[in-house]
Amino acid sequence: MRNSMLKLAGMSVAISAMALSAPAFAQDEATEAAGPISVSGGVAVVSDYRFRGVSLSDKDFAVQPFLTISHESGLYAGVWGSNIAENPGDDVEVDLYAGFAGGDAVTYDIGATYYMYPGVSSFNYIEFTGKLGSTVGPATVGVQLSYVPSQDNTGDKDNIYFGTNATVAIPNTPISIVGSMGIEDGAFAPGNEKVDWSLGLTAAVSGFTLGASYVDTNRRSTFAFKDSSAGVVFSISYGF
Repeated sequence: MRNSMLKLAGMSVAISAMALSAPAFAQDEATEAAGPISVSGGVAVVSDYRFRGVSLSDKDFAVQPFLTISHESGLYAGVWGSNIAENPGDDVEVDLYAGFAGGDAVTYDIGATYYMYPGVSSFNYIEFTGKLGSTVGPATVGVQLSYVPSQDNTGDKDNIYFGTNATVAIPNTPISIVGSMGIEDGAFAPGNEKVDWSLGLTAAVSGFTLGASYVDTNRRSTFAFKDSSAGVVFSISYGF
């Protein structure tokens, strides 16, 4: 259960880098309208694949493509992938996700993600997530609650993660300040609660999004001694 337990140890990065380092739900992605069905996607390159503060790429680069199909009703489904480190199967993570999103003044997103590790199906597990978001002045703020029910691949234990995030656009510039904080308890954070946080900047440049974020946790290692110490994560992404 190496990589599953890495997740279980508490694996998102600052809103930009993290949002690009984990499955993005429907309202987080740029969409191209085409009748009742729209398709969005893209690819990100990150200097370190961090998930909830924990490095899953052993502090090495990761390439992370994603694709989402959405219906005007709010239903969506998609796939996200990344290379990972020290996996006894293929060094790949593939996440399948689906849900329902909508709202105006307050947005909502209810979905589920199935984390898959080709070659080591004993690592696979499912997580359910609910999100709320809103705009306050120049800031976009959000909260999420994720729950992993007890299952064989989590050691028959459940897990809960509560996160907050904010993006503040700097007026008259393509730059935004991004930050996040999360608390995890249960199968993925044995012993005591794991806390992760991040702060960084993103910039839209010629159709690309550039990001740099400081990421840290209250732990220095997790299952299999995976690194969760402080670091700066750089990212570049392109979406359609």
